[in-house]
Amino acid sequence: MAHRTWLSLSELGQLFGISSRHCERALDQAGWLDRHGRPTPAAIEAGAASLQGPQCHPRGCRWNGEVCRDLLMTRGYKPVSRDQHVKQWVALLEAMNEGSAAINATADQMAEDLPAELVDDVNAQLSQRGCTYQARRRASAC
Repeated sequence: MAHRTWLSLSELGQLFGISSRHCERALDQAGWLDRHGRPTPAAIEAGAASLQGPQCHPRGCRWNGEVCRDLLMTRGYKPVSRDQHVKQWVALLEAMNEGSAAINATADQMAEDLPAELVDDVNAQLSQRGCTYQARRRASAC
């Protein structure tokens, strides 16, 4: 059996540089989301989704990265390269570190969503650009 990568909608969106809402829209158009934002029987049957119990909260459902990647690509979305992903995070965290009266979040709050595998590369680029901010590694949930 092939290895499957199960992702949240946010994680799936990060692969394509889109929001979880854009992912939801594409999944809905494919008939894979019900009106409550939960996977449909068609999504389960296609192997696109996994429910974590019968009362799966929409944000708690897991999506098969490979199956959903194929769907998103057929709908015109293109995966973001690792380098581009790092550059996006560097630009965001650098701007957040500089601050703005119009922004209520901190760089630390935004960095909570930074994928762990990008932390070292993002921090290296922040340093190269003269930014003193450094993202912290998140503790494992296990």
